[in-house]
Amino acid sequence: MTLSLLLSLLFSLAFFHCCHHPPRALSSPLSELHALMALKAALDPSGRVLTSWSRGADPCGGGGGSSFEGVACDERGRVVNVSLQGKGLRGRIPPEIGGLGSLTGLYLHFNALGGEVPGEIGGLRMLTDLYLDVNGFSGEIPPDIANLTNLQVLQLGYNRFSGGIPRQLGSLPKLTVLALQYNRLTGAIPASLGDSASLKRLDLSYNNFFGSIPATLTNASSLEVLDVRNNTLSGYVPTGLKRLDDGFQYENNPDLCGVGFPNVRPLSDRLLDRPEPLRPDTLSKKNIPESADLNSTCGKAHCPNRLSGRRAGVVLGVVAVVAAIGFAVVGFLTFSWHQHRKQRNSSSLDVLDKRVRASRALENRSKRASALISLEYSNGWDPLAKGGGGSAFSQEVFENFMFNLEDVERATQSFLESNLLEKSSFSSVHRGILRDGSTVTVKRYAKMNCKSDEAEFLKGLKLLTKLKHENLVRLRGFCCSKGRGECFLIYELVPNGNLLQYLDAKPGSGKVLEWHTRVAIIIGIAQGISYIHEDEGDKPRLVHQSISAEKVLIDYWNNPLLSDPGLHHLLADDVVFAMLKASAAMGYLAPEYASTGYLTEKSDAYAFGVLVLQILSGKRVITPSIRHGVEACCFDEFIDENLEGNFLETEATQLARIALLCTRDSPIDRPLMRTVVQELDMLIGIS
Repeated sequence: MTLSLLLSLLFSLAFFHCCHHPPRALSSPLSELHALMALKAALDPSGRVLTSWSRGADPCGGGGGSSFEGVACDERGRVVNVSLQGKGLRGRIPPEIGGLGSLTGLYLHFNALGGEVPGEIGGLRMLTDLYLDVNGFSGEIPPDIANLTNLQVLQLGYNRFSGGIPRQLGSLPKLTVLALQYNRLTGAIPASLGDSASLKRLDLSYNNFFGSIPATLTNASSLEVLDVRNNTLSGYVPTGLKRLDDGFQYENNPDLCGVGFPNVRPLSDRLLDRPEPLRPDTLSKKNIPESADLNSTCGKAHCPNRLSGRRAGVVLGVVAVVAAIGFAVVGFLTFSWHQHRKQRNSSSLDVLDKRVRASRALENRSKRASALISLEYSNGWDPLAKGGGGSAFSQEVFENFMFNLEDVERATQSFLESNLLEKSSFSSVHRGILRDGSTVTVKRYAKMNCKSDEAEFLKGLKLLTKLKHENLVRLRGFCCSKGRGECFLIYELVPNGNLLQYLDAKPGSGKVLEWHTRVAIIIGIAQGISYIHEDEGDKPRLVHQSISAEKVLIDYWNNPLLSDPGLHHLLADDVVFAMLKASAAMGYLAPEYASTGYLTEKSDAYAFGVLVLQILSGKRVITPSIRHGVEACCFDEFIDENLEGNFLETEATQLARIALLCTRDSPIDRPLMRTVVQELDMLIGIS
């Protein structure tokens, strides 16, 4: 009896405890918790980032909240979003990702994840947004993604994916964005992508796709942007893509052909009837009408007319003899001219070199107490520090232009070698991608190459922020790192390289600029230089000092953008001098610099004149024969032969005249750049 009462009492106590203290249940299923913990272990193997993800915690916490960083849940306690973009994750995606069956958004972009994307990701049937761009994923794109029938955005750009595009992706009924740019994808573009009625943006640029552009893409009624730049595509461009206007980008596919697309090789009427894509060897010769006879005296009074028949044969024999003698004379004169020019430039530069070095040494002695002179990078150099010399400056521009070191390192993937664009003795340039997805270039300078006076350095930065013009490369921001002893300038990336790459271009290389493009580039350069020469608002007048073909960048639409204006206000004198020596070697340095040591607006005008000669001739080196051809107005001697006579004589005559005026020896005789712009405006109005 006693034992029976005891057992009854214990049972009652247990029942009372259970009723008043029920066991705590997870609001999210155990399967999701297991998937999240596997995701943590794989994405963050070092355990330094996802520290809030623990097995003892509730991922959803009830009521739709979450104690897991980057995890969001719905009202039923199901995980619906994982947002871990830009967290510095360095692992991979595990197969257990398929256990998050209610997931609608997976955002893992801007990390350093790698490996292959598991096919189990195709089990996330509720997924609408998949962002895996700007990582290091490799392998093929899983065809299982085609199972995601609710998928609207698929961002896989800036990775190392290889293989082809799964043709099954064309069956996704709700897909609006498919971005695969900057990968290692190859093969043909699947025709099935044209079956997607919802597709608005298709970015396949900077891959290795070959073959033709599928005609079925013209059936994609919602398509607004098609980017296939920088592949090896060939064949006929479907005319239906004209409706996209500027939304269709196809540059750097030299084997494309079609009708009505700028910079695409035209077809003859006979070939237009062929339904199949055309191979490059079936293309007709470029057929551009000859320039109209505008009764221009240029090119006629000084140049021989074309001869035909027997008379041409006789003349050619005489010409051959004269040419042999002429080449010898021209060769001797060219050699003498180069020697004289070299001696004049080298002697003047040597004198200036000594002057600059002496001035630099004196400056260093007078500022030995300056913290910037110290080589201890980790101490005393922080020109943008709040409360220091940069406090007043920071109030004006920090919000719009200031980046921190984490932003810069994330954008360049910690200055990954593959992101290095160029390197010199005093700087390096890296490709980067900001958080907003825009592509930039990051120019990296050590503090020893910057102005030694912090106030001057800040003044130079402030000046750069005031330069805003459609023909100048846009400054996005800057960063100065005290710990690294470096300064970074962040500019928008200009994708089509610099003007130098379009000089001495080979036929069929895709780098030969058409005449109207050359004229537009000349006008754009002039407008950019004129802008920096003028007072405008709170922007002071400025001399560029180092204009060259390398400093003229070309954008998607072949517009010129002048880079590095005002840069000499940031850099040390010896670095600026090194840049001037390079300009002198390439022929851009005005002759008066040899005697005065000063650069003015007229010096910029001289460099502009040299650029005009380069653009007209298509040559990097302006020889005496080219200059003689300009002076004699003989088109055959100074107009690029790659144009095959397809240019306007009136425009060529006026541009040649402007080039001669700008390259006169005396700066007094050169025009101001605003006058040049007015002349060019009149030229366009006439033509």
